[in-house]
Amino acid sequence: MGGQVLRLQDVAVRRDGAALLRGIDWAVREDERWVVIGPNGAGKTTLLQVAAALLFPTEGSVEILGERLGQTDVFELRPRIGLASSALAEKVPPEEKVIDLVLTASYAILGRWTEEYDSNDVTRAVELIDQLGCAHLIRRRFGTLSEGERKRVQIARALMPDPELLLLDEPAAGLDVAAREDLVRRLSALALDSRSPTMVLVTHHVEEVPAGFTHGMLLRHGSVVAQGPLEQVMTTDNLSKTFGVPLSLDRGDNGRWYARPF
Repeated sequence: MGGQVLRLQDVAVRRDGAALLRGIDWAVREDERWVVIGPNGAGKTTLLQVAAALLFPTEGSVEILGERLGQTDVFELRPRIGLASSALAEKVPPEEKVIDLVLTASYAILGRWTEEYDSNDVTRAVELIDQLGCAHLIRRRFGTLSEGERKRVQIARALMPDPELLLLDEPAAGLDVAAREDLVRRLSALALDSRSPTMVLVTHHVEEVPAGFTHGMLLRHGSVVAQGPLEQVMTTDNLSKTFGVPLSLDRGDNGRWYARPF
């Protein structure tokens, strides 16, 4: 069992009088791959922002990679965390080339200027782009990519600094079935690779949970419905409580989960 990567104790986040998260106790170890599932408005993205050291809790304590929020320099901590999210994608200059978008993650910046990169950086960027199935896009501009291509390039960028923690905020959102299945397959390969960082993936579709993920948290209205090993958490009863409707849950021979209403 690996060391602790994330530790949240009695964490609450309030904004404008509304409780976005309440009473969150959560521990993530380095050899685990977590999926956080819940409906829109459950607090999933807020939880990920806390885990990324982008948002401080209103109450409770947060330790990320051995550093406690409020007692550490977040500008030194954040480069140790890889994050792929739609909010980040919206900030990417549309003229930015794919190779440059991945390379600039080494400096935790968006938009390449005059900074220099050595051959090892370029080699790593090219390998990651290829690993995510984007080698043919390496000289394309970000603004010309399809949504599926953008998602894969973002994950390559998030992996570029060799992070200790990889956070993926709804990576398959907005994708058609073919693009979604391609991405889920690649994320499964990443999850099953022992060299990969600790991973936390947020989604509201159980069909998007890649094989190889080990643990799950179900969120509703900012509170935990269930958490722990995925096989224990993913039950018909837990999922129905999480989404507020009766659901049946099945698991295919490929290790993937499928839900449908009664």
